Formats: sequence, structure tokens, C-alpha cells
Amino acid sequence: MTITSFSGWRCRRLFSMRLETGHFQYLVTDGLQGIADLFQKHHFELRIAGGAVRDVLSGKHPEDVDFATTATPEQMKTMFQTAGIRMINNKGEEHGTITARLHQQNFEVTTLRVDVKTDGRHAEVEFTTDWQKDAERRDLTINSMFLGLDGTLYDYFKGYEDLQKRKVRFVGSAEHRIQEDYLRILRYFRFYGRVALETGGHEPETLQAIRDNAHGLAGISGERIWKELKQMVVGSHAAHLVEVMYDLGLAKYMGLPPHGDIEELKLVWQHAKDHSPKAMTVLTALCHNSVDVEVMDMRLKVSNKEKTLALFLIKHRHKLHKNQDYPDSLKPFTDFIISSRDLDSESKVCELLKYQGEDKLLAELCKWSKPHFPVSGHDLKKMGITSGKEIGSSLQELLDVWKTSHYQMDKVQLLKVLSQKSLQNRIN
Repeated sequence: MTITSFSGWRCRRLFSMRLETGHFQYLVTDGLQGIADLFQKHHFELRIAGGAVRDVLSGKHPEDVDFATTATPEQMKTMFQTAGIRMINNKGEEHGTITARLHQQNFEVTTLRVDVKTDGRHAEVEFTTDWQKDAERRDLTINSMFLGLDGTLYDYFKGYEDLQKRKVRFVGSAEHRIQEDYLRILRYFRFYGRVALETGGHEPETLQAIRDNAHGLAGISGERIWKELKQMVVGSHAAHLVEVMYDLGLAKYMGLPPHGDIEELKLVWQHAKDHSPKAMTVLTALCHNSVDVEVMDMRLKVSNKEKTLALFLIKHRHKLHKNQDYPDSLKPFTDFIISSRDLDSESKVCELLKYQGEDKLLAELCKWSKPHFPVSGHDLKKMGITSGKEIGSSLQELLDVWKTSHYQMDKVQLLKVLSQKSLQNRIN
């Protein structure tokens, strides 16, 4: 159903429809029903907002459910306090958000609002009771819908239609939405990867608005950029989206290598996309050397674990390979893991195999259990070896023997090898 109404100069087109109960009823818990009854009692509207509505309409269970209301933060606090409902983490109150806890659930409820001033990173807001005005300030049409707890969908900007057609569009003017928060450039690409079926569905005016405003990403923190980027590069169309970002001039504002190896990224993405690669596994394909990784880290502030994975892949992607004489053998990789002092080496080798496209070896490694090297320094001391240097060299020698045996030799056999060598040295 489409409702058209006029208010002053503005023509409002509200599309609404009633969802079948099964599509959303699992969200209506005892806690939510208690919150909803309270708002209804005080004559305030309460609806599910944004991404949760998109997910429900896509047949997915939302990870997070946010709510919007016509009540102000002060009115919400009065209601919750009077009803004895606990409120927590109300750091978002300045922007209209109150978090209530009922029946072991948190409910984040935000007053309808409009942006009165933006600088491309932050916004000053004022509260409203106009649902369309709140929808207007949201980024994408598919994120601008509301869902009543009775199953009524409220859609002012054809978000439902876009979702059905798997299209990603900004609400109103792409340029205006981007200039309100330049991070929306990356949100556009992330949601394109989640929603669009094909790679060629970008609207030319949207891409032009992104190109014209690319410089705005320079003012966005690396942490915010990385949060969006690492979700995008493990979603659908990742290689295509990264290539488009380079074509639009975004890379230099994000810390990505200025001459990133797009062809390598396409190849790695094709190898890894069906094996849940880590974001850094995909992005490392853009890097020519460790310097590219260091520059990326300086801008994006990636975790130490992510950085060390990238440096590992740079070092070993063309060095650590399967044995060409025995192409089905996992042994070069298991030998590396066993010899490594890095406790995370097995996980890194898994990512390396994804990077290299070694599907069969990856499957084998996932079933493999790291064997325990049976000899310790204490065993050598019992044999009379007291020098730390000699203990170290002897352990390494036995480790090599053990690997040659495909990890089959036990402690007695290995120590016997060492005894025989010692005897031979004395005879010579």
C-alpha cells in the first residue's frame, strides 16, 4: 500500500505493508513486549529501525536490533524509572539513545532526530516526532525503513523495492548523504557486497559523487575505515569493489598501497572466497612488500595479529610451497609449523594455503593434529649433555630426524640415534 500526503511543499510517499507474523515474531520477546507495552501506555510510538528491518525482509536473523521512538530521552528515562526498569550505558543520551534492560535483554532505543549540523564525521542533532525526517538522515534506502511491532512496514524511500531488486542507493542525494559522513562511502561498498547480485549495478551518479568526495576519507579515523574495510573484503564482489575504489581514487586516503596489485587480489580472492579468509589475507594481495604493510598499519591501526599475518604472507607466499615431486604432500607445511616457535603458525599456514589456492592441502591441514615432539632438553641432560649450546643443536638435529621419519619415531628411537652418533664421534 502506498500513501501519498502533502505537508507544506513536501510530498510524502509512504509505502506500507503488513508482514506475516512468522517473519518477525521471533524478535518479540517477553522483554520487548514489556518495553512496547510501556511505550503504548504513555502514547509514544516504538518501531524497529534500520538494519534489523533490512535483515528481517531478507530472511535473516538480525545480529543487533535497534529501536526508534517519538519519546525524548527525558521522557524515556521517566518512563523507565517509574516502571522500575534498569537503564545502562547511557553514553548515547546526547544523541537520543537510551538503553534499557529487561528480562536479561538490552534494548537500545533512540529518539527520532534530524541533523542540524554535520562536519563529515560527526553530527549535531535535534529531536523530532516526524518519522520521515528521521528516515531522511539515514544513509541508504535499504537502511531507512521501520517495522512496527504489529508487523507493519513503513518505507518512505523505496527501500523495500530496492531490496527486492538487490539495489544499493543513497537516500536522496548521494553527495549530501556522503558529505554528512564520509564513512558512508565505504558503507555503500560494504552493503553493495551484501545485497547486490551483480558487479555492474552501480549508478553512475553515485560513483561520481564518491569520486568527488573521496578526499573526505582523509579526515576519518583509521579505526573506523578498517572496521568497514575488513567487512567489505570478505563479502561478495570483494575484488570488484576494491578495484572500483582504486578507480575512484579512494586508496590514497585509506592507507592502501598506491599501486596495489589488483590482479593478484583478484586471483587470491578467487582462491580464497569459499574458505572464509581473514580480511588481511585478502588485502595482503595488494601489497608488494613489507613497506606497504607498514604504511597500511600506520593509517588503519590494524591489530598486531593482523599485521603479523600480513608480514607472514608477504614473506612466505612465494617461498613456502607444496613439494612439486609430491604435490599431494602437506609435509612442507607441517614441517614449517612444527619447526616454528610462533604459537599461531598453524593458523597462519591455513591462511597461506587459502591465499595460494591449495584447497586440497587446506582440507588436509584442517584435519591434521600437530604431533608432539617426544624429546626434551631434560632427556638430553639425563644422557650427560650439559652445555646449553649442545642441547640446542642436538634437539634441532633430532627434530630434523623426526620430521624425516614423518613424525613416527618415538623418544627411544631418537635418543638411540643420538647415542649412535656420539659413539661414532668417539671412535673417529
